[in-house]
Amino acid sequence: MRALSLILTFMTATLSTTSATEEAFPQTKAGDIEIKTIPASRLIMAESNSGYFDANNGLFQPLFRYISQNDIKMTSPVEAEIDPGKMYFYIGRDAADRDFQSTRNVTVIEKKERIVASIGVRGGYSRKNFENAQAELEAWLAKHPTHQAAGQARGVYWNGPFTPGFLKRFEVHIPVAPRKLE
Repeated sequence: MRALSLILTFMTATLSTTSATEEAFPQTKAGDIEIKTIPASRLIMAESNSGYFDANNGLFQPLFRYISQNDIKMTSPVEAEIDPGKMYFYIGRDAADRDFQSTRNVTVIEKKERIVASIGVRGGYSRKNFENAQAELEAWLAKHPTHQAAGQARGVYWNGPFTPGFLKRFEVHIPVAPRKLE
């Protein structure tokens, strides 16, 4: 009984800390597929020659140091390009008016509004889970009459590293454009 109480306390603490984070845009519910607009945003990016899912890609630490040194609150989601690995943190409303400079390890970028096909998924952040969700989204998009893929799939991760895998939420996004009628 005590072990169950400790697990429930840990889960509650994990969930409450992730829900306190500013969200850059609304989540796609687990199990849903939708076309949605991602608003124009300012982000910071770290790049690696290795893939995102490689154990020591070194992407998180430079971004975390940057937000810590510049007093920027953590936002969600964290976005990732897979091969080669790139990780993006969104700069939230608390720092929207501040001027940030790129460094040797972190690049400050502006992203225009974009339209994506999105699939919401529950589970651990693994290459296998990403690829399964990507395949499901690509199959859906191939049958979708109004949009076609216009870029590479990205991972969109909503929870921190201490959230148990079965509670984690992520999305796979594929940029889309209106399908050309023939």
